[in-house]
Order: sequence, then structure tokens, then C-alpha cells
Amino acid sequence: MPQTPSWVKQLKPSGPQGSDLLASERAASNVPVEQLSELLFTKETIQKKNKILATLKSEEMFDKSPNYYAGRYEYFEKSVARAKALRNLKLRENWTLEEYRIACDLISEPLPYSLHEGMFVVTLKDQGTPEQQERFTKPADDYKIIGCYAQTELGHGSNVRGLETTATWNPERKTFTMHSPYLTASKWWIGSLGKMANFACVMAQLIINGKSYGPHPFIVQIRDLKTHEPLENVHVGDIGPKVGYNTMDNGFLLFNNVEVPHISMLARFSEVDPNTSKYVRKADPKLIYGTMTWVRSTIVMQSGSALARGVTIATRYSAIRRQFTDRDEPKAKVETPVLNYSMVQIRLFPLLAATYALHFTGKAMMNLYTRAQETLSKGGASILADLHGSSCALKALSSTIAVEGLEVCRRACGGHGFSSFSGIGNWYGNYLPTVTFEGDNYMLTQQVANYVLKSARAALAGKAAKNETGHILAEYLKKKDIRPSFDITSSNADIVSAFAWRAASLIFDIQNKRDNLKTAWNDLLVDFYRMNKAYAQYMVVVNFYNTLQNTKAAPEIESVLSTLFRLYALHTLDQEASDFTATGACTERQVAVARSTVEQKLLKEIRPHALRLVDAWDFDDYVLDSSLGRHDGKVYEDMFYRASELNPLNRVTVDPYPESPVCFRKVEEAHPKSKL
Repeated sequence: MPQTPSWVKQLKPSGPQGSDLLASERAASNVPVEQLSELLFTKETIQKKNKILATLKSEEMFDKSPNYYAGRYEYFEKSVARAKALRNLKLRENWTLEEYRIACDLISEPLPYSLHEGMFVVTLKDQGTPEQQERFTKPADDYKIIGCYAQTELGHGSNVRGLETTATWNPERKTFTMHSPYLTASKWWIGSLGKMANFACVMAQLIINGKSYGPHPFIVQIRDLKTHEPLENVHVGDIGPKVGYNTMDNGFLLFNNVEVPHISMLARFSEVDPNTSKYVRKADPKLIYGTMTWVRSTIVMQSGSALARGVTIATRYSAIRRQFTDRDEPKAKVETPVLNYSMVQIRLFPLLAATYALHFTGKAMMNLYTRAQETLSKGGASILADLHGSSCALKALSSTIAVEGLEVCRRACGGHGFSSFSGIGNWYGNYLPTVTFEGDNYMLTQQVANYVLKSARAALAGKAAKNETGHILAEYLKKKDIRPSFDITSSNADIVSAFAWRAASLIFDIQNKRDNLKTAWNDLLVDFYRMNKAYAQYMVVVNFYNTLQNTKAAPEIESVLSTLFRLYALHTLDQEASDFTATGACTERQVAVARSTVEQKLLKEIRPHALRLVDAWDFDDYVLDSSLGRHDGKVYEDMFYRASELNPLNRVTVDPYPESPVCFRKVEEAHPKSKL
């Protein structure tokens, strides 16, 4: 195919230009975007991000233009090169860990070092002794060893206690033997393991004198540090292509009686005494799962931003895309922007509200994690149960909202949403694993059930915990015979109370079924799921509400945030109406009023501010890598440019005739890179 002719390049989209349309949309709102962005991220963080972004955009290695056309082999190779370049940039620019993580977010693809940095090193620092820190953490920080976190197996994911890899203590030699007794014991899905890692933090069943003491973490070398070939009796490799996440080398790992030294078992919380061969527990055994709690907390923190990418793209494109004319204005000559249609608004605006709700909840979750770490460092563990329960519940809810919301955004873009150039599909594929890794979202609800059942029993005994969960349970017990009426139509505080009532009621319902009616655990799984959703939705609503109460901002910002709060809360209430009415949190009439308020009032209030509310997320075009979501509105120009000039398939001349053995008659050289 010849290069795009000049007469084609001179063509423009018909009708109002996208840049003019978005400028008009932004002019219709008085929300100060920069101030709202600073509320979300702080001015200092935004300045750091912009400086780092400028550095990345100046480096050819981080050019994203070929991304949508590469196969897995080429994409992974490029990703390895980018990971190395990013590490070298960190040293050259003297980036802090925070700045380095900002750079990773801006690149917006899973890099092969990410599990080394985000799980392997975190585990070493959290669970290693001073001797192990010196032995493993220092070289890991310097990338002299590259590690991964090897927990999930071919046959076991959510059930960590069922892991089949063993680490058997050898008292005579004071070593452990790592072994994979079954094919299903193969470590599987392990990020950075397939090709990059030469060390692994392996979760394995500790066996002493034939007795299992449950899963424990072991630091095991798996590849030669010079040749990078697998060590003897270690079989390791990449698991193959996935639905998304294909820049990451998720891998498999099997051991055939591999002996490792005593220092390999991370021993901050438990160890095997080398002299007596006795198992020594130093702290709560749940602390060995601290890495998963960290990752779950970060998933909650990132969920709002993950969803906001899709919402930004879909909202901007919906403001430009015009389809049909208003039926109530038969003489209208200009087609209507689809963002004016209520059916588009009801799909996108509650998701827009959810991005803010999840962001503020993520901040609260990370604060809880930080407090927990501080408590643990001082020898206490009282906050651990609350952290575990909250991180499990919110991880399950927030990642589900984000994943399902991204698909809603893609479909709201119409046919063009199916194009990779939309920027949503690729992001969706990369984000999709979050609903299953670090605990399948359905299975995690059982972890939450364990926590809330204990909390309910304590509340019934008059010993409610001094935390948010204990508070709502104690309040429910005080007022359950009164069945208070909450004014959800005009009071934000009462909306929060209604969510608390519903959650507490469902918690005590499963406590009654389990403890008094002796209902089988398996028969309660659906109840657990429903309860988890109610409990997590309460946390999202109360954290959004608390943010409103504690935030001093421009009146325009406070007003629009209050509208977003009510939109998120009342839309959620409408979607979960049966639970709210069944528990007495509100009446059917109130649900009907809430629905009407959303559809007839709140959507209309958000409409003028939609563009500025997504602009506040401050996504650069480089980050979104989307034709449809361009900040300047040049949607159709960019789409055509990517298709006509960047697409390698358009440099191929095909032989289409079945009698010819030739597939491609001619392959032209790549066009020189140019920018739209």
C-alpha cells in the first residue's frame, strides 16, 4: 500500500471539530481542575509526576507508538528493555522509590521487574531477620539478584494452606529439601518467574519429623547468576500467552529434592531451631501473609485510578461522538453528543463517582496498612485482624467495580471501543487479573466472614472492638428494636447510617445462621458474598463521606464532590435495593425516591462538569495511549493516522489467490516515525 496521499492528510472530520467541542464542554463548568487534582494527589506529587513524565517522553525506549502492533514475543522483549532502561533511569535521575513507582505507573504496562520490586523485596524486608536482610535484601535492592514471589500453584490458588510444595527439615545437615511431589505442586502464574528471576520466595509446607507446620516462605536460588540457566533439579519457564498482561513473564517452577541452607527460611516470625530442630513461633502465624495484605491494599489504592482511565476515555469521546438528533427537537440540524443521552449518563456518571469514592477509600486503606505496620514494629498485632478483613473486603469490591466498569466504558464508546486504539481494551486485559490474584474475589469473602463473625460475637458479648466494624455492630445492637428511619433523600449522614445498618444486619444474620441455626459453612457462601458487598460498600461510602467532612476546598469543589458522593451512594442503594429494604435500612418508597433523584437530578447536575471531573485525574495522552481519549479532542484524526500510517499490515501487499503459494507479494519498509 502506498503512503497516505497528501489529499487524504488534508481532510478533516465533518461538523464541529473535536477540539472545539471539548473546549466548549470545559467552558461550561466552573470546577477548578488544578485544585481538584491537587486534592486528589497533592501539588508535590503532580510536580514530581510531570517531571518524570517529561523524562520518559524524551527517551526513545519509552515510545508507545509500536505497542498495539507487537506480538507477544516482541512485546515482551521490548518490555525487558524498558524495565532495564527504567532501572538505569532511576539511578541516573536519583529517583526515590516513590518516584520510581510513579514512573512505572506512567508507562502503564506490567514490567518484568515489578514483582521483584513489589513482592520479593517487600517480603524480604517485612519477614527477614537482620542476617537475612544482609544476605538477600541488599543484593536484591541492587538488582544483583532478581526475585519473585512463588505462592500460587497449578492446583492451588486461593487455598494457600493446601499448597503441595514441601520444604523438609534435615536435622543432620541443618538444611531444607525443597520438593514438588505432584505436577499440581508446580508453582504457576508467578510474575517475573518465567524468564527474569534467578531467586524465588517460595511458599512451601514446612515439614519437621514428618509433621507439617503449614506454608512458610523460603528464599531459593533457581538460576545461575552468571549464565541465567536453571540450576540442577529445577524446572522453570514461562506459562505462555494470557488474555492480557503479556509483558509479564508469568512462570512455572518445579523442584526435584533441591537442598537449601537453614538461612533460606525467612525467620522474622517463625523459625526452625538448628540445634534442637524445634519449631519456634515468634509471632502471629498470619504475619507470614503480610505481603498479600500489602498487595491487596495497593490494589484498593489503585482501583480508582484504574477505572478512571476508562471513564476519562469514554467521557471525552462521548462528548465528541454525535449520533441522531433529539426526538423532541425535530428541526435540529446537528446530531446530539451521546453524552447528552441519559442512557449514556447512567452508565458513565456513577462510574465517574466511583472513581472518586474508590480513590478516597484507597487512601484510607493505605493509612490503615501504615498504622498496622507501625503497630507491628512496636510488638503489637491488635490491628492485624481489622487490616486483613478490610483489605480482603475492599480488594474484592474495588477490583470488581473497576474491571466491570472498564467494560462498561468500552461498550459506551460504541464500535470504536472495540478498537485497540480506544486504549480501554488493552488496559482492561492488563487490569483483569486483579479480580483473581491475591485472592479470588469470591473466595476472599470467606476470609471476611471469619473476621466479621468474630466481631459480631464480641459485640454480642459487650466487647465490640474499638474500630469501624465494632462501632457499626454495637450501634446496630443498641437500636435494632427501634428500627430507626434514615432520611436518605436529604441527609448525607443518614445515607452513611443506612449503609451501616444494612451491613450490620447482614453480619448478624449470618452470625445467627452459623451459631444458632448451625447452618453448614458451604450453605452460607452466597450469604457471605452478599454480606461482603454490603460491608465493603459501607466502607467506601463512609470513607467518601469522611473525606467530604474533612476537606476544605473551593466551594465549587465541595459542591461537586457532595454531588458525586450522593450519586455514588444513591445509585448503589438503588442497585442493592432488596437488601436495603429487607434489612429495614430504608423503605421501598425511599428506594424509588433515590432512583428518581439519581436519574432526574444528580445526572443533570454532573453533566456540565463531566469533562473537568475526568480532567482532574490528570492523565497525559502518553499515559492513556488512546485515540478516543485525547485531551485535545482530535479523535478521528488520531484514529485514522494510527490505522493508515502506523499499521505495519498496511505496508504489506497480499497475494489473495488460492492457487498461489505466496502469502505476501511485497513488504515495504517501515515509514519514518512522525507525530500527528
